[in-house]
Amino acid sequence: MAGVGAAALLSAGAVQAQTTTDAATDDEAEMLDEVIVVGVRGSIARAVGLKREASTVQDSISALELGVFPDDNVADSLAHITGVSISRTAGGEGQSVSVRGLGPEYTLSTFNGRILATDGAGRDFAYDVLPSDVISGADVIKGAEAANTEGAIGGLVNLRSASPFDQRGQHGIVRVEGDRNQMSELDGYKFSGVYSNTFADDTFGVMLGLVYQERDARTDIAGNDGGWTRNADPTDESWLWGNAWGGSIDPNNNGVLDPEEYGLIGPGQFRVGSILEEKKRTAYTAKFEWRPTDNFRLIVDGLSTKLDSPQVGYQQSFYPLYAPGRWSNIEITDGIVTSFDMDNTDPEMRLNPELLNQTEYRVVETELYGVNAEWNVSDTLTLNADVYRSTSSRHSGGQDSYVVLRMNQPNVAHIELNGSYVPSVTVDFDDGRDLATGLANGEFSDGDFNTHYFSLAGDNIDDEITGAAFNGRWEADMGWLANVQFGVNYTDRKKSRDLINNALTGGADYYSGNYAINVGDLGGGVISNSFTLPNFMSEVSGDFPRSFLAFDIATYQAALAAYDGTPRPGGGTYNYADAAPVWNPLQSYRVTEETWAGFVQANFVADRWTGNVGVRVVQTGTTSQAWDAKILEIIENGAFNYTAVYDDPTSVTQESDYTYVLPSLNLNYRITEELRLRLGAAKTMARPSVETLAPTNTTESVSWGEFTQIYGGNADLKPYSATQYDASLEYYFRPNSIFNIAVFKKDIKDQITTSWEPGQDIGVPGYLFNVMRPINGDTAEVHGVEVGLQHFLENGFGVRAQYTRNWSKSYVGEQERPLEGIAPSVYSLGLFYENGPLSLSLSGEHTDGFVTAINVLGEGYNEEADPITWVTAHVSYDVTDAITISLEGNNLLDEANTYSINGNSLLPQGYYRYGASYKLGVSYRF
Repeated sequence: MAGVGAAALLSAGAVQAQTTTDAATDDEAEMLDEVIVVGVRGSIARAVGLKREASTVQDSISALELGVFPDDNVADSLAHITGVSISRTAGGEGQSVSVRGLGPEYTLSTFNGRILATDGAGRDFAYDVLPSDVISGADVIKGAEAANTEGAIGGLVNLRSASPFDQRGQHGIVRVEGDRNQMSELDGYKFSGVYSNTFADDTFGVMLGLVYQERDARTDIAGNDGGWTRNADPTDESWLWGNAWGGSIDPNNNGVLDPEEYGLIGPGQFRVGSILEEKKRTAYTAKFEWRPTDNFRLIVDGLSTKLDSPQVGYQQSFYPLYAPGRWSNIEITDGIVTSFDMDNTDPEMRLNPELLNQTEYRVVETELYGVNAEWNVSDTLTLNADVYRSTSSRHSGGQDSYVVLRMNQPNVAHIELNGSYVPSVTVDFDDGRDLATGLANGEFSDGDFNTHYFSLAGDNIDDEITGAAFNGRWEADMGWLANVQFGVNYTDRKKSRDLINNALTGGADYYSGNYAINVGDLGGGVISNSFTLPNFMSEVSGDFPRSFLAFDIATYQAALAAYDGTPRPGGGTYNYADAAPVWNPLQSYRVTEETWAGFVQANFVADRWTGNVGVRVVQTGTTSQAWDAKILEIIENGAFNYTAVYDDPTSVTQESDYTYVLPSLNLNYRITEELRLRLGAAKTMARPSVETLAPTNTTESVSWGEFTQIYGGNADLKPYSATQYDASLEYYFRPNSIFNIAVFKKDIKDQITTSWEPGQDIGVPGYLFNVMRPINGDTAEVHGVEVGLQHFLENGFGVRAQYTRNWSKSYVGEQERPLEGIAPSVYSLGLFYENGPLSLSLSGEHTDGFVTAINVLGEGYNEEADPITWVTAHVSYDVTDAITISLEGNNLLDEANTYSINGNSLLPQGYYRYGASYKLGVSYRF
């Protein structure tokens, strides 16, 4: 059978026995030690076997064969699992994982049981840094056991690597792939290889892996990141002050906030454009395993990955924020301003379209190294010791940009909300040009723009985790008591963030407002070219420009530096150094977290049932450092343009500690050989996101006239904790086939949400601020049901289907709120055919809409992610026993991630389209 040797590297003994039954006759079984089913059938067989033998509620995925997953990204593969949904990053790759509807912050990711460091501000692992080729499988553990690492309420995702002893001898695979995106018409390629061998009479084994990938990607985007304007509403305690900083929207121009104008909503800022990404991935894996006797095993293994993923976004930004006299011919629908003109001759009151160049320098280096030793001391005692170090770093301080050039030509504009993700906008200039045609035909040049917003930022994040574990198992053989597991774990995590930007010093506004420079006076050809992207926003209706003018940040910076010494309005001369990025202490932090955990778990076995009961005790100490600085004054540079002047920063250090006792109980009852019932109850916890443990704060919104102070958190925030109950009925009606239904309930305490405190006096004369801060809410409730089916017919056809439905709500005081980040339902369907050398599959995953942020415009105005369906397909053919060719399609429906307020099409929040992509690959096994 093609690929038997390579696929054998992935299998576990229990699963091998099952697949042998399917793969060979009784006579053949006498001649062969093992026969492993490969491809989709083998992958599902291994997953079913792992689920059947698990001691708690669990679902798994397994590679098709060594180094070959059915998806390019681990997160995409996890999406096939019952109850799992994912969020995507630029280019459409899966990045974050949610289990049973609970968001990434409720999920813990480990690699061979070791916690993975992350380059983000939190704990949730960014799966786009990890090629799927480096793992052999993954387990999503939804129940809880004392022996498992704490830190997950939704689920524990444990990624697994293969062992050279899965099948002895020499095996390997080399694979080359090329891909193309239909929307962007961009290409990429990937090379991967895995080699495994055992030596010295099968006492020593080695496995080596390499992945290198280059891929160009494009994401078309639209957003309302400047926020919507909403008038104050004296009848709404959550919105007594509103956020209409330019003045209350006043359609009748009487200068008074009339009752019919209470809470009136209008556009603030919107933008449309595209993000271009040149992604490079490199990954190295190694595992050395020594088994000198049957009683001892020593493993030294390592993983090193580098994601080099610079992004540049070319966007058009429009800022029609209301001010008295700025809007005319206003039309209102259901409390929303849906149409208006802007024809004021004042340069600060007209629309002034903007060119936005946004770059992100993301280079992530992730490493995980460890040593594991297992010793069977006697027939009744086994000891295991594990030591590891996991690190992740991303140093982009001051290298990210958000730079805006502003048009300076007199014009008349019309804005209209049309139910699309981009409002219609037409701009007619006094000289006869119009914005859309002028951009398409290259009619604009440097002199048509002024310098404006000039944000240079980026953070340096280092995450270092040192872990050690000492565990044991004592074989009791005392009636029902089969064995007792026990152990102690130690984890030391140090995470630091240094934000480098020019917001704190006012550098972002150094060349704006009264200090703006005509770009034509800078020389050097800052505006480089106009261009039109293929298929740009082709699925979004509306009348808006669909061509771009490009400018390069480095060229622009050089031109600004060359302008040094030119007189600056108000006195002095321009000095680029005054606008350069510096360390921003207010949003930098150092967090150290030291954890000790001990557990004991008794495992029981009887004729028809198995189970376990245990307790895990966790003690964590946290030390966090941040900095604070008071605002001394606020300087107005022009309309909606302010600079805050800060006092010298002072260090703030906080310490906290907590202890949790986490009991667990699991019972597995075999009703018949095919039918099993699982019951589980436990107390679980998930620690706060790392950045919420530091007392950081920011008032950067002052720059554009939104006076909001945002606190990052404090060390006294408590972990989420939950009492959870699980029940699962599993029917293994055929070998490697299963139908299961599960119900679950989680009562969550101390869930972290955001408080909104409008109109607060924070000590800045003449200004009241809105204050946002993370807080521990009172309670949250989540309960739901899961249904799953996996089955292959004898004729080669198969099906995999899953459905998860949950209901959730949370309470802060007596106020009921939706629980953020929880999808109410997730379901998928996969159809397969595998016969001889041919393998086909078609899969679709659907995630219902869910709340992503609450009270964005006051109580009851929530940002929601809209539903999305993601369809993939795979076909492969074994040309020979050693050579396989494959073709895969991803996002075949060309779906986009979209967001809105309360699902209202007149209030779009975001649009991210990735396009359909196709991948052709060839692999060689030996």
